[in-house]
Amino acid sequence: MTKRTDKPTRPSPQRPRQAAIRAASAKTPKVVSAKLAEARPVANRAERSAERRAAIVEAAMDEFVARGFAATRLDDIAKRAGVAKGTLYLHFKDKESMFEELIRTALVPLISRLAAPPTITGPVRDAVEGFAEIFIREVATTRRGDIIRLIVSEGPRFPAIADFYFREVVSKGLAAMHRLVQLAITRGEIRQKELAHFPQLIVAPAIVAVIWQSLFARHAPLDGIAMFKVHLDLIFGERRTT
Repeated sequence: MTKRTDKPTRPSPQRPRQAAIRAASAKTPKVVSAKLAEARPVANRAERSAERRAAIVEAAMDEFVARGFAATRLDDIAKRAGVAKGTLYLHFKDKESMFEELIRTALVPLISRLAAPPTITGPVRDAVEGFAEIFIREVATTRRGDIIRLIVSEGPRFPAIADFYFREVVSKGLAAMHRLVQLAITRGEIRQKELAHFPQLIVAPAIVAVIWQSLFARHAPLDGIAMFKVHLDLIFGERRTT
């Protein structure tokens, strides 16, 4: 009797290969998901850093107004901002750079908007008056005015801050006012031609309003916009009413 021997069945060569592919696929993360997962933490870190920087600037503003620039300490700013003192140096190198950031964020955008060449379709006086009204409304009666008052009071002791403020704010505002005065002279709206050399005279009441607000407003409130209109009457002549 012949003994039957069963041959072992060979597995199909395709099965191991397919199994290996499936296993590798299961272990390999999808590329799109990986990128999204990496992007979120980066975005979150950037947002937290921006929020922390804004908190430091706000705390610095509070301390500068309360104590003055010279007397303000970095320890006090860090405490008010709720961060470690070392965190300050991740964003700013010193108090001066913090103060410059205040000017850059609070005043530079406003003065850049005001200094943009306007389209003069009516009297130049209307453009000057609009410039003054915005300045008085958005600076003299807001915390922006505190920054200017600090520069006036402590700028002589810290000339670097005064220089930065002049370069980023004052020079732009004066250049814009000079253009308006020169146009008014050319059109005959202003008769005193020498005024083109002193645009400071045009904006002087706005600065008076800023200083008056902090020193004397509680004794004698000042309508800065009404005062400015009277000032423009002296320069342009009184408005004609029909």
